[in-house]
This record gives sequence, structure tokens and C-alpha cells, in this order.
Amino acid sequence: MPITYNKLWKLLIDKNMNKTQLKDAANVSSNVIAKMGRDEPIAIESLVKICLELGVDIGDVISINKKKVVTNE
Repeated sequence: MPITYNKLWKLLIDKNMNKTQLKDAANVSSNVIAKMGRDEPIAIESLVKICLELGVDIGDVISINKKKVVTNE
């Protein structure tokens, strides 16, 4: 998948928060956090929980890695 959560990890650093604290505060599973660590897709519901907890928009935590996008040309 051509997605990356690098924006989220930088945001956590700025907020002095670790992944476990995010998991607990946003009420998401450790599996969700692990998938994000591998830049794998997760449910929109989980993204919304994280965004609401951090007070940000989805675009502030996830981005498309355009270098990994494969076209059908």
C-alpha cells in the first residue's frame, strides 16, 4: 500500500506521546498500532478515533507515498 503514517509519528513526538499512550487514549487495539507501524491500511473508524483524540484531521496523520504508487500505463 502506498500510505505512510510518518506524519502521525512526528505528531506524537511533538505531543510527547508514545504509541502505547495513543492506543489507550484513542481506544484502539495494539494490532491497529502495529499495522500503522508497518504502513498497512487500517479501518477509517480507527483513524477517526485517533484524529479525535489528537484534535487533528485525517490528513494530519496519514499521507500517500507517491513513490510507491504504481500506475496501470
